[in-house]
Amino acid sequence: MIAKILYVEDDINLGFVTKDNLAMQGYDVYHCEDGAEALQVFDQQPFDLCLIDVMLPGLDGFALAQAIRARHHEIPIIFLTSKAQKEDRIRGLKIGGDDYITKPFSIEELALRIEVFLRRSKISPSGAPTITPGRFSLGSYQFDYPNLSLIGQHHAQSLTQREGDLLHLFCHNLGHILRREEILLAIWGNDDYFNGRSLDVFISRLRKYLKEDPTVNLENIHGVGFKLSF
Repeated sequence: MIAKILYVEDDINLGFVTKDNLAMQGYDVYHCEDGAEALQVFDQQPFDLCLIDVMLPGLDGFALAQAIRARHHEIPIIFLTSKAQKEDRIRGLKIGGDDYITKPFSIEELALRIEVFLRRSKISPSGAPTITPGRFSLGSYQFDYPNLSLIGQHHAQSLTQREGDLLHLFCHNLGHILRREEILLAIWGNDDYFNGRSLDVFISRLRKYLKEDPTVNLENIHGVGFKLSF
């Protein structure tokens, strides 16, 4: 099975070039030029990852991502944006995005970002599966990393790939402080300012998911990093 990507970009020339280059990398890319069309296509066939431009006619990229996330909690969503304002990047993450790439971007960088998410989702361009073991008990929760599921006493929470990756890292370092830069390098690949803000958003998400059990504590170690314990 070849990895299938929904690519939403209203710039026809950029869309053609990006789609063509990703196809050469071995991906099956379906290109849409507006959000409404993309949502209709998403409802009609399965995809493994979404690349969404923020500035779209009609239904913009944020609204489209919200609609997709409501339908499918686990699918990786990468925003493509020419906006440099940090507020737009943080907004995209808060509504369920996993990552963002600022235009102009290189095809090499885009392909690497896609590969990371699909590899963690057990899909590659050639369709070869990867195995990601990892099931953990966290207080009253059961965390099933391969299936991106966090099961509590009263609620089962599906996780996005990046949420799962972050919780998986904490589980492997249970009771130990993880420095911010360590987390950023392990999950995002670099420790720049914007990724640091992204980390804070994902920490907030995990705390929300874990609040059902007060014995599970994702603690902020001021000026250092974070520690998961129970």
